[in-house]
Amino acid sequence: MGILNFENVSKSFGQGTHASHVLKDIDLEVREGEFLVLLGFSGTGKTTLINLMAGLEQPSKGQVTFKGKPIDGPGPERGVIFQNYSLMPWLTVEGNVMLAIDTVFPRMPKAEKAAKAAHYIKMVGLSHAVARRPAELSGGMRQRVNVARALAMKPEVLLLDEPLSALDALTRANLADEIEHIWSEEKQTCVLITNDVDEAILLADRIIALTPDGTLGEEFPVTLPRPRDRGAMNHDETFKALRAKVTTYLMDIGIEARAEGSRLLPDVTPIHGVPTAVAKAQEGLIDERFLTFEQLHKIYPTPKGPLTVVEDFNLKVDRGEFISLIGHSGCGKSTVLTMAAGLNDISKGVIKLDGRGVMGADPERAVVFQSPNLFPWLTAKENVAIGVDKVYPKASQAERQDVIEYYLERVGLGDSMDKPASDMSNGMRQRVGIARAFALSPKLLLLDEPFGMLDSLTRWELQEVLMEVWSRTKVTAICVTHDVDEAIMLADRVVMMTNGPQATIGKIVNVDLPRPRSRKALLEHPDYYNYREQVLNFLEEYEHGAKPKSKPAQAAIAAE
Repeated sequence: MGILNFENVSKSFGQGTHASHVLKDIDLEVREGEFLVLLGFSGTGKTTLINLMAGLEQPSKGQVTFKGKPIDGPGPERGVIFQNYSLMPWLTVEGNVMLAIDTVFPRMPKAEKAAKAAHYIKMVGLSHAVARRPAELSGGMRQRVNVARALAMKPEVLLLDEPLSALDALTRANLADEIEHIWSEEKQTCVLITNDVDEAILLADRIIALTPDGTLGEEFPVTLPRPRDRGAMNHDETFKALRAKVTTYLMDIGIEARAEGSRLLPDVTPIHGVPTAVAKAQEGLIDERFLTFEQLHKIYPTPKGPLTVVEDFNLKVDRGEFISLIGHSGCGKSTVLTMAAGLNDISKGVIKLDGRGVMGADPERAVVFQSPNLFPWLTAKENVAIGVDKVYPKASQAERQDVIEYYLERVGLGDSMDKPASDMSNGMRQRVGIARAFALSPKLLLLDEPFGMLDSLTRWELQEVLMEVWSRTKVTAICVTHDVDEAIMLADRVVMMTNGPQATIGKIVNVDLPRPRSRKALLEHPDYYNYREQVLNFLEEYEHGAKPKSKPAQAAIAAE
C-alpha cells in the first residue's frame, strides 16, 4: 500500500438534481518517495483531488487514507502549495516562513527556528530578500516564499496545486527546475497538479491523466534519467515520443467536435476595402511589403530622462503572412503591437499598412487581447454585431447577420450565439473575440497573447480554431506570444526580440512547415524540433535580462 491512497472515491457538490459530480470512482495509490503528476484541464476535478489529499474536503463516497489512516482534516505531514500565494502581507519573507514553523514546532528553541527558516529561504534563493514584504516581491518570488514555507514544516508529502500557472514562462521553467532539485534533496513524496505537458514530463516519475468525466485516465511512466535538462530534452527521442503520446491522448479525450456550419459568407465589401479598380492597379505591388515597420522607436519620458523601450525595429511583412512575435517579459512585444494598432503613439519612425502610414485606431486593424473585452450584458451575436454594423454600412441587415453567424460558427459557437457574455467561460469569451476580429474583414489582425489566460487544452483547441479560420481568410496577422510551440504552430516567420529597454529584433526564423497545421501533425514532423531548438536557444541566450554582446544586424535580418 502507498503512503496516500484513494479507495473508490467520488466527490459531488450540491444535492439531488442540483448535484454536480466532480470525481467518480477514483482508485489511486501514491507511492512513497515518488514524484507523481496528475495532468488535467479545467473542469476535470484536479483541485478537488488535491483538496481531498490535503483534508480540506471529504469524499462523498469511498475513503482517502494517509499511511493507512483515514484523512479527516489538514495536517502538517501534508504540506500544500496553492496556485495563489496566500502570504501574510504585513510579514516579511522570514516572518511568513517563521509563522509556519511556529505553528508546527511550537516547542522548538528560537535560534533553531531561525536557522530552519534561513535554511529553506536560502534553498529557494531568497536570502537577499528576507526582510522584504510580499508587496515588494515579484510573482515568482512570492511563490518561492510559499515553497520555503511548505518545506519548513517538514511534510512527508508535498502537494502542489498548479503552483506555477500564474507565472510567466521563464519564471515558471526556472521554479519548476528548483522544485525538482529540492525534491531530489529532501526525498519527499510529491504530488503535482498541472495542465502543462512539458512540466509534467520534466518533473514526474509517473503521469496520470484526469478525464473530463472526473475519472482517472491513462497512466504514463516517465523513464527519462534525472536531472532532466530542458534543452537536452529537445534532442531526446524518448521525450519527443512521450510528449506526442501524452498530447495526442489529451486532445483525443478533451477536444470534442470541431466547428461546423452550413452558412456561407456573403459577398459584401467592408468600408475599408479598396475599390476594385484600385485593387487591380495595385496588383503585384501591394502584396509585397504590405506591412512595414521602418526605424520604429518607442520612447517614454521619465523623471530620470527619456527611456527607449523599443529601438530601430525594422520589419517587412507580405500580404497574407502570419508573424509570431516572441521574447521575454518586458521586451516590448506588446508595445510594437499596440503601435501597429494605433493605440500607442509612435515616437520615431513609421508603420505603413497597404501603402499608408498608420495613424490612430481603425477597424482595418482588428485586435484580439488576452482578455476579450466583451460587453457582459450582450450576447455573442450582439458583441460581434457592434463592429460589423460599422464596417459594412452598405450591407443589408440579413447579410450582416450572415457575416456574424458565419464567424461564430467557425469558432465553435453555433449553439451559443444568443448566450450573454456574462454566462460564458473564458475560452468561450475568447472565441467571441476571435470571431469579432475576423468578422471585421481587417487588413491586419493583431493578437496580443490571445490564449495566455487559458488552460493548455483550451489554448490548443483555440490555436487550431484560429488556424482554421485564418486559412479561409489569409489575413495578414501578427501574434505576440511567450509560448514557443504556439509561435511555431501559427507562424510563417517567428520574430524574436531582444531584452528591453532598447529592445529590437534579434533573430528571425522562417517556419517552412506544411499548412494546414495541427498540433498532432507538427509533433511528428521531422523539422519541428529543429525550429523549436532555434527559438529556445535564442530565449536562453537572453535569459535573466542578458544583453547581446553586439547589436544585431537588424536591418539585414528583417529584410530576409
